Amino acid sequence: MCGIVGIIERRQHKAVLLKAMLASLHHRGPDHSDIHVEGTLGFAHSRLSIIDLAGGDQPFISEQDGLVLVANGEIYNHIELRAELEAQGRQFQTHSDCETILHAYAVYGEDFLPHIGGMFAFALYDRKKQRLILARDRLGMKPLFIAESAEGVCFASEIKALLPALAEKPSINPSALIQFLQNQNASGRETMFAGVEQLLPGECVVIEQGRVVDRQRYWSALDVKPRDIGYTEAEAEFDSLMETVMTQHMRADVPFGLFLSGGVDSTTLLALLSRYKEEPIRTFSLGFPDSSVGDELSTAEHIAKHFNSQHTIIRPTGEQMLNRLVYSTWAADDLMRDFANLPTSLLAEEAAKDLKVVFSGEGGDEAFAGYGRYRPGKFERLMKNIIYPGSGGFRTGGNFRGKLPKQLFSEKLLRLADQWRKPIIDAWRAAPVDWSDLQRRQYVDLTTALPDNLLVKADRMLMGWSLEGRLPFVDHRVVEFGLSLPDDLKIEGKQGKLFLKKWASRHLPHEHFWQKKRGFSVPVADWLQSDYLDRVGAVLRDSPAIEEWMQPSAVDVLVKRQKQKGDVSKNIYALLQFAIWHKLFIEGDAKCPPASVDPVAFLAAGRGL
Repeated sequence: MCGIVGIIERRQHKAVLLKAMLASLHHRGPDHSDIHVEGTLGFAHSRLSIIDLAGGDQPFISEQDGLVLVANGEIYNHIELRAELEAQGRQFQTHSDCETILHAYAVYGEDFLPHIGGMFAFALYDRKKQRLILARDRLGMKPLFIAESAEGVCFASEIKALLPALAEKPSINPSALIQFLQNQNASGRETMFAGVEQLLPGECVVIEQGRVVDRQRYWSALDVKPRDIGYTEAEAEFDSLMETVMTQHMRADVPFGLFLSGGVDSTTLLALLSRYKEEPIRTFSLGFPDSSVGDELSTAEHIAKHFNSQHTIIRPTGEQMLNRLVYSTWAADDLMRDFANLPTSLLAEEAAKDLKVVFSGEGGDEAFAGYGRYRPGKFERLMKNIIYPGSGGFRTGGNFRGKLPKQLFSEKLLRLADQWRKPIIDAWRAAPVDWSDLQRRQYVDLTTALPDNLLVKADRMLMGWSLEGRLPFVDHRVVEFGLSLPDDLKIEGKQGKLFLKKWASRHLPHEHFWQKKRGFSVPVADWLQSDYLDRVGAVLRDSPAIEEWMQPSAVDVLVKRQKQKGDVSKNIYALLQFAIWHKLFIEGDAKCPPASVDPVAFLAAGRGL
């Protein structure tokens, strides 16, 4: 797992710029870094060593083929692909999984991407064609951002690494901001930074003479065909598939662990990891036993004992959690409001003390239809579709509802008030006509909430602590399998994720999988109260971000309502995070903040509050 940056310009550039860009990604690759410059091309790479610890440093260069590569990620099928390529005469310089990308391109040319399986983002320069190829994995597990200007194109694993290369000080993209406020993240190519976009999952971008000349999607979930298959046949197929997936995902030259929530997905992963690994698995859980939301720590501890894992439990206070907000906002780079960023960052810090790799259960709900929103009642679906047409009654409620947008948003935000639903509507309408509404719901989440929320959390919160996350349920083969299943194998009445629960329950007590889904809740509402709430209100009133993008009375309206009803904590939290992000990236120089700092004190610093 690594960080990559690069520049291809229509004039010579200086290596000092690449060094400045790469310095922002040290957390992604503290083990080794290097820079490669030739003509108008510059690559830089920071490495977190996972496979071929001694020989896998990058960039990879093939003088014979005229190819240069920097890559971030893990190519899970590298052993099989390497054998296939060696059979065709390719000679490898290292045992690195990422070197297979270079040889696959040399053998298969423009059709090389379907041969590569895993999570990745890479840049491959073809000297002979003077062509730069950027590509991102199918589901968007690994990030890649680009900025195009009159001088050329620059790219990086995180936006903060692009900022030194931008011609002007960064400014805000209003369309992304309204999406963040209403849907907790922007989707598609949009980022919070004007002039910076992200590659789409499963996308390949071609750059020639310092310009983007082509974009292609080499994979799409839209190509999945619904199947008429029974449980017995599907079970046998999934047995074989998961054996392959887990065998490939467990390839590493360093120890690994697991984030264990006690839910279906992480518990299933622990059962599978324990089956294929002899020594006890390191597991990590976090919860809030004295809060209003409770936790599943007792369940996780019971499961850990069942599999004899080496288990670590973290019970943070509200203050400890809120003090992670500044660092997690910096690590996320692009604004993404997910309360779970805070505990995930703390878990990552703990795991990274001894490990470089952890498994996590993201993707199981999207692939196998676990969320309650996938099975609405007919009346609910009908009414939502009438009030908010375009997506079959799915994903209709923004975070700022009712009168709040008109009370709180500035005029320039109000003009964009309906844009936050566009990615959702576009995804819903893109689905094939032979798909069910359930498959459409899954697809919407697979192309919006999964890559732009959950996978941002899984990548940035972990890489903020130099920790790689592996997500078997986001393997494209697993997603294709789950999406293709008939509805009645995935949901029944109020039960979701039916197939996965039935399949996995062979390895655990039956009752564990048939409890009502609780999800992982972070009790932010418990913490935004009394004096602390007043302190938050004070710093928000003084924030340039809030002053520019919200109405003058916005903070007072929210603080008063929170004291009376306690129902707008996520809205206040969104404004607090926006103000912190603005100070870090718009007012400031994107400098790494302390890992733990009072967010109110951070915003107040230098403002005389």
